[in-house]
Amino acid sequence: MSGWLRRALVLSLATTAPVSAQEAPAPPVAAKKPHQVKAPFGATREDEYYWLRDDTRKNPEMLAYLKAENAYADAVMAPTKPVQETLYKEIVGRIKQDDSTVPYLDNGYWYYTRYETGGNYPIVARRKGEMTAPEEIILNQPEMARGANFFQVGGRQVSPDNRLLAYAEDRVGRRQYVLKVKDLTTGQTLTDAIPNAQPGFAWAGDNKTIFYIEKDPVTLLGKRVKAHVLGTPVSRDRLVYEEKDDTFSLGIGVTSSEKFICIFSSKTVSDEQRCAPVDDPATFTVLAPRERDFLYSADHVADAWVIRTNWQAPNYRLMTVPEKVAGQGRSAWKDIVPHSADVFIEGFQPFDKHLAIEERSGGNKRLRILSDTGKSSFVEADEPAYAMALSTNAETGTDWVRYTYNSLTTPSTVIEANMQTGERRTLKVTPVPGYDKSKYVTERVWATARDGTKVPVSLVYAKGFRKDGSAALFQYAYGSYGYSTDPGFSPMLPSLLDRGMVYAIAHIRGGQEMGRKWYDDGRMFNKKNSFTDFIDVTEYLVKAGYAKKGRVAAMGGSAGGLLMGAVTNMAPQDYGAIITLVPFVDVVTTMLDASIPLTTGEYDEWGNPENKASYDYMLSYSPYDQLARKAYPAIFVGTGLWDSQVQYYEPAKYVARLRTLKTDRNPLLFRVNMEAGHGGKSGRFERFREQAEYLAFALDQLKVK
Repeated sequence: MSGWLRRALVLSLATTAPVSAQEAPAPPVAAKKPHQVKAPFGATREDEYYWLRDDTRKNPEMLAYLKAENAYADAVMAPTKPVQETLYKEIVGRIKQDDSTVPYLDNGYWYYTRYETGGNYPIVARRKGEMTAPEEIILNQPEMARGANFFQVGGRQVSPDNRLLAYAEDRVGRRQYVLKVKDLTTGQTLTDAIPNAQPGFAWAGDNKTIFYIEKDPVTLLGKRVKAHVLGTPVSRDRLVYEEKDDTFSLGIGVTSSEKFICIFSSKTVSDEQRCAPVDDPATFTVLAPRERDFLYSADHVADAWVIRTNWQAPNYRLMTVPEKVAGQGRSAWKDIVPHSADVFIEGFQPFDKHLAIEERSGGNKRLRILSDTGKSSFVEADEPAYAMALSTNAETGTDWVRYTYNSLTTPSTVIEANMQTGERRTLKVTPVPGYDKSKYVTERVWATARDGTKVPVSLVYAKGFRKDGSAALFQYAYGSYGYSTDPGFSPMLPSLLDRGMVYAIAHIRGGQEMGRKWYDDGRMFNKKNSFTDFIDVTEYLVKAGYAKKGRVAAMGGSAGGLLMGAVTNMAPQDYGAIITLVPFVDVVTTMLDASIPLTTGEYDEWGNPENKASYDYMLSYSPYDQLARKAYPAIFVGTGLWDSQVQYYEPAKYVARLRTLKTDRNPLLFRVNMEAGHGGKSGRFERFREQAEYLAFALDQLKVK
């Protein structure tokens, strides 16, 4: 950041009065309307704001309330506009405008995406044989998005003969895609258009049949796998498979060998995979039948299947079975990498002569290479908190594996390693204009939770930072679905660190940073461990001198928004600001309604409230139900009207009820994006406008200059 820009920011902060309820206009008041939510076993709860739910998104009274909340947020945040603009310019200034990805080779073509200066959307292109060949633009997304309030491409797949491109397009933000096909030889989009499709599809070997997943129009669950033959009516598409169990979700893809199309049925505690030859996909054969507490996924290379499974291996092991005896079931599976109590196997990529494995150990994600001779080696890292991940590796007949390296101080770096010799070469370090890595320090500490569990915490701060207990802290976590939050660089980080803040990621239970047990200890009847871990990390960091008590901003989104809601109810005194985005806060009501997307597939994550024991436990932490008449910290809530994952009415009801109960004068803001869904606005830069707003809110509340 330049000196004049830093001085301008300090001046704008010094001359801007803090946001306070005393200076702001009166907040909107939502009407209360009696409504009882009933459980099958007889329990009832009063939900006076249930009327805010409108699945059509057209109710004038509801829309008027949301617009009033936006107007109120505008008024309260008006004094921070200069800071928002400065933050936005800082963040966007760290993004190379005309950037492009590292090209990867697939079936004779080099594929990449590139941005033009000022462009919100990428151009997807390829070159035949060599990168010196003429460029072929296969998706000109800036042109495709012209005039759209929201635009997103969800997945793409080129036909085996390289002539056709299948892609999914969303113009609403509700993740209900239209599957389209483009002829890459003529540049024309075919008349075939399949509505209500799920991203992810597979071409058959005939180059004219596409296998895709059709969503249920109400629950948005992927329910049916169908085969569409180009040029024929969608109404005549062949039903290939229908998932009868609503607790399972569907996926589809082609193996690394490109010999098989596979259909994946998955839920938290069970998997099933059925596959058919690409050249004759008439009959799909199950590799191993579904069974509760049995998880697996298989990929094919050369003439064998490689399988990641938790069968007698809580942290997973890797097994293999020759293609010709795969029909014999698990009895024919043999170990490649046995189970370890200390190492969690997260993923793998098979090659003809090697196997690349993503592992977690000590809270970090690392890469291990296993050769066909049995030799094992690790890719080294130089920082205490980092993450490695497999990148695109479309060709299996190579000795080179491509992966990414990332940390809180190191921008995403694409690297190739020779699996035979160990040679490494850096292909690209994401350019960050004006950023100097040497100015910052990353650290890994371990906070002791109230039950004695050691919780890993990734930290970053400016070099020269003193742990004197006076700093402001920005703490983030997720902690659900076994999703691990790796320490990765973000262009917004220097904007916090240069102002003397500390940034922390709490790797709480509910993720899988420390293995499968870490996940199991943060779900179902152990869910409260996620919340207390987060609070205990905050208290540890304050006690250790990284921050001042109360001068802490906490942030989470989606299921991390549930975390924020629970933490706010349990320990409001520990936080000066809470930022909760698209938050899942009405746990019991949502999980009682099987028509809501995601509900049925998450009974093994939260519990099924039709069961009294689960109902009572979920109710005991549900943020909406646990709101009480007491003082709360300053809170910023964000959502999207078209959100398909966490419906807009959950945070709307939460804010409406909280306004009637909070006894403090701290601001409670509700920002509703009327043209977006779960991920916010589309486009490369738009999300940074939203980010600048909630960061300005946090800086203001924590009195960061």
